[in-house]
Amino acid sequence: MDEKKFLAEQFEANRSHLRAVAYRMLGSTAEVDDAVQETWLRLSRSDTAAVDNLAGWLTTVTARICLDMLRSRKSRREEPIGPHVPEPVADSHTERESEMADSVGAALLVVLETLAPAERLAFVLHDMFAVPFEEIAPIVGRTPAAARQLASRARRRVQGAPPAPDADVSRQRGIVEAFLAASRNGDFEGLLAVLDPDVVFRADQAAQRLGSLAEIRGSAAVAEVYKGRAQAARPALVDGEMGVAVILGGRLRIVLRITIAGGRIATIDAVADSQQIETFDVEVLDRN
Repeated sequence: MDEKKFLAEQFEANRSHLRAVAYRMLGSTAEVDDAVQETWLRLSRSDTAAVDNLAGWLTTVTARICLDMLRSRKSRREEPIGPHVPEPVADSHTERESEMADSVGAALLVVLETLAPAERLAFVLHDMFAVPFEEIAPIVGRTPAAARQLASRARRRVQGAPPAPDADVSRQRGIVEAFLAASRNGDFEGLLAVLDPDVVFRADQAAQRLGSLAEIRGSAAVAEVYKGRAQAARPALVDGEMGVAVILGGRLRIVLRITIAGGRIATIDAVADSQQIETFDVEVLDRN
């Protein structure tokens, strides 16, 4: 059989599944169409000879595309009043699409819209489609443990319960303060001690304009960047979780959202966009 025809048939066989993934990620039928079409374009341009599980490959590609679309949606801030509202399936769509929307439920989609993009992806893929965290982790650029934490946090919101108190919050604060102390003192080994070997640092566009790299991976690379810095940084609770606030000229300029897994810092997301920072609940903590 012609390879292109074979790929087309395999794609069509997985189309309903990909649309289901995309709809739960995006809540917009128009965006679902765009995401699935982009998945086909990437498939047609890719060498899949070494791919053992094409369905899994397609799911991963669709998830990555949806994650990028969610992040782009948030960065554009297209919805000045309230969150993005999921679209109902229009009457002109097929009965199968209507059933897809009904199976999700408008109430659940509204809750999903309140999640951060990475949280939504981890929850949707794991809880709704049984994708292992080992496969989710590289999509969101985090360790499996950190991906599990994302899904757990999302699950609590979806279930309608307030976030459970973190019994280790004092320990997490100690890790953040150790990180800041090592950074200020230029203690490279001290930084390595509190960073996960696979730590991922990301910066938004505003932080990049201030001179930050868009992404840094690995404890040694992140430690090198933070060595001798953090003079204006203070530990903070960001939306109830441990993070860092950078105060310059008496104003909150940068927020570091930090994920701690296994007793080490797994991710650092630097946010310098003032409009985005305004959406955070930031409580700056006194240094010990």
